[in-house]
Order: sequence, then C-alpha cells, then structure tokens
Amino acid sequence: MSNPKFRLIRTLALLASSFILGSLFASIVFAQEHSEPVVARAQMQLQVGDKLVDTIEKGDLLTVLEDRGENYLIVTYNGHRGVVEKVNAVKIIESADIYTELIQENPTDGRLFTLRASAWWALKQNQKALDDFDRAIKLGYDAPHAYSSRGMFHAAMGDFEDAIKDYTTALERDTENKDFSPLLNRAAVYMTLQKFADAIADYDQVIQRKPELASAYQQRAVAHKLSGNLEQAVADFDKAIELSPENVSALMSRGFVHFQQADHERAVEDFAAVIEIEPRAAAAYNNRGFNLQQLGKMAEALADYNKAIELAPDYALAYQNKAWLLVIANDPKLGNASVAIKAATKAGELNNFAIISDLAAMAAALAADEQFEEAIGWQEKVLEMAPEDRKPYAEKVLALYQQHEPFDPKLAEEAATDKAEAGATSKSPTAEKPSESEDE
Repeated sequence: MSNPKFRLIRTLALLASSFILGSLFASIVFAQEHSEPVVARAQMQLQVGDKLVDTIEKGDLLTVLEDRGENYLIVTYNGHRGVVEKVNAVKIIESADIYTELIQENPTDGRLFTLRASAWWALKQNQKALDDFDRAIKLGYDAPHAYSSRGMFHAAMGDFEDAIKDYTTALERDTENKDFSPLLNRAAVYMTLQKFADAIADYDQVIQRKPELASAYQQRAVAHKLSGNLEQAVADFDKAIELSPENVSALMSRGFVHFQQADHERAVEDFAAVIEIEPRAAAAYNNRGFNLQQLGKMAEALADYNKAIELAPDYALAYQNKAWLLVIANDPKLGNASVAIKAATKAGELNNFAIISDLAAMAAALAADEQFEEAIGWQEKVLEMAPEDRKPYAEKVLALYQQHEPFDPKLAEEAATDKAEAGATSKSPTAEKPSESEDE
C-alpha cells in the first residue's frame, strides 16, 4: 500500500488544478487544465498482466480521459493510464461521504478536510467548505495550495479581503515560486475591487514567470484598459494575439479598444478577424457594423447589423443600431422610416423599454416618419430618464420634435464634442457602443 501522506499530497495537487474561479473582470487560467476528476471509492490496483503498475487509494482523484459507458479511462497522479469501473468511482459532488469516512479514520489529518471541502463546494454548501478549510489549517495543514484554495472560496463568496490575505499567504509559503495561480487569482480579486494598479503588478509577476502565457497578457490588457491606459492595453492585446492568433476574446477586446480610440479601421479589421474564425459570432458583426457606420460605410454597416440579427434574433443592441443608422443615413435605398420604427420597437420590447437609448431611437425613428406627437412622447420619457449631464442634449432633441423637425445628427456631434472637452470619454449620444467582449 502506498504511503497515505504521499497519496493525499498527490490527490490535493490534482484537486488544486481542477478549481477555476471567475470574476467580474477576469477569468483565471491555470498552468494545467484537467477534465473534472472522479474519486476512487476504494483501493484499486492497476496491472499489466501480472505486473503491478500503480495502486489507487480510496479518495484518490483520477483524471478522466474518456467516459466509456460503464467504465472510465483514467490517468492516475503518477501518470499511469487504466480503466476503472464506474461503480468504483464517484464524481466530486458525490464524494463527501468518502472523505468523511477517511476523516473518521484519520481525524487529525488536515488534508482530508481540504478534500472534503471540494465536495461541499460542488454541492453548493459553501460555508461547510470554508469550515473544512479552516479546520485543515488549524490542524497544521499549511501547504500553499490550502490557502490558495480557501482564497478562491472566499472570493467566490464575495469575501474579497479574506481572499487577498489567503492568496498572499499562499505566495509567501511558496518559497520556490512553483505555483503562479495565486497571483492570477489575487489579480482577479483586485480587478473586481477596481484596484487596477495592484492587479497589473500581479500580472507583471506572472508574465515574468511565464512569458509565453497569452492569458496573462490579455488580463493585463483589460486592467490597462479599465485604468484608462488604452495604448498599453493595445500593446498587451497585441502580444496575447501574437501568442494565440485565434484568440477570439482578445481580438474582440482589442477591437473594442480601437473603437474607444476612434481607430475605426483597425476595429473593423479585428472584428473581421473574429468573423473569419467564428462566422456565427453575432457580436462581431454588430461591432464591425458600428465601426463601419463611423467610417460612413452605411450599406456595409446595415448588412452587418442584419447579419447579427439573423444570427441572434433577440440581439437588442443590433436592432437599436440598425434603427439609428436608418435615421441618420436618411437614405431610401437603405430603408425607410417604417423599417427604423420596426427595429427600434423590437429593441425596446427586448429590453422592456428600460434602456434610454432604445427610447431615444424610437423617438428619432418616429420623427423621421413625421409622427411628431408620438416622437415627442418618447423623447419626454428620454428626458425623464436622462442623467443631469445629458438633460440639455435631450431637451434640444425634444425641441426639434416639438418644431416638427427630424433628428439632427449634428446635435449628437456637438454633444459628444462638449463631453470630450469636459474631460469625459467621447461617445455618440445617438447610438450604443459595440458589444464588449466577455473579458470586460
């Protein structure tokens, strides 16, 4: 029989690599990715003929390579492949009883509590999971990954300061710098707390250790973007894409930053690259369309909005952008005001008429169709919902409709200029921005 301490160490190492924690701003990518492991219900032996190759202990985590119906093709911690019957293994969510039995046999072994914590977590019994980690550490199990794993649980529960403390402790105890995942996880928490400089510092350390890790550049790019350093964000997205040329998320994010920089041609190129990789990416069509519209290529932009709607019939932003384009272009070859009204109505319905820009699009489309009384009613709602710094612009648009005049794009340009001069980020008041990528 193998040494139980060694067995538990190897089990925990595999378990640690199976945790992934998401955050509002960043997703965490570990050095190694495993399929969800299964837990051995009893001791088993892997043999080739009469030769013993490996011993699987009760509670061991086994990486599943293939589900073969009644069996699993697995890999042990030692790297040996074998087949185990499903009756001899359970999923993590079903493993609490196994670890409870092991704890009863070894009540002072803190590592067992960390293993059971994973089962509680899978069962969404979050407090039990944290309690088990607390017990493990109190019993003297102070391996770096124990703190790192508990930190992930704290972060997922919104206990961010406790998460930061645990990640920091994990890093301090990892004197050989073997594991950089606590840096990524701590950076993700800093991002959630909008402590972007701290997040960037952690990503810097990750990149020093793993200079070919594309995801680290991508996450640092997001941090630079959110801190307002768009040029550095582009540089990091460039590196991420260089390392991972078909990284759709990075391409979408860089395209959005190019849009923020008013570099619409490069934005179009990035969204076109996404479409080349994923031809059914509705957001990429919408985003390319919006930037084509900024370049004055109205017919191409409209085609992209229509494609986005074809791919995602409930894509409210694409309907809204289509409505605005038809109003602003005022070109019968593209579509008349009734088409704009239909698009604006659909956008509003999808958002329960709760988005101010949907209401503004509806008012503008009605005014384009010379339905001024209806346009006035919708624009009055816009004025009610508008934040204080936007009310003067909304009032000017309302005055146009009251004078039976259609929407004037020059008003939007003036409002955007005034906003830029005031030191804010320029954004056209007539339409929504493109869809941001998942990373943002």
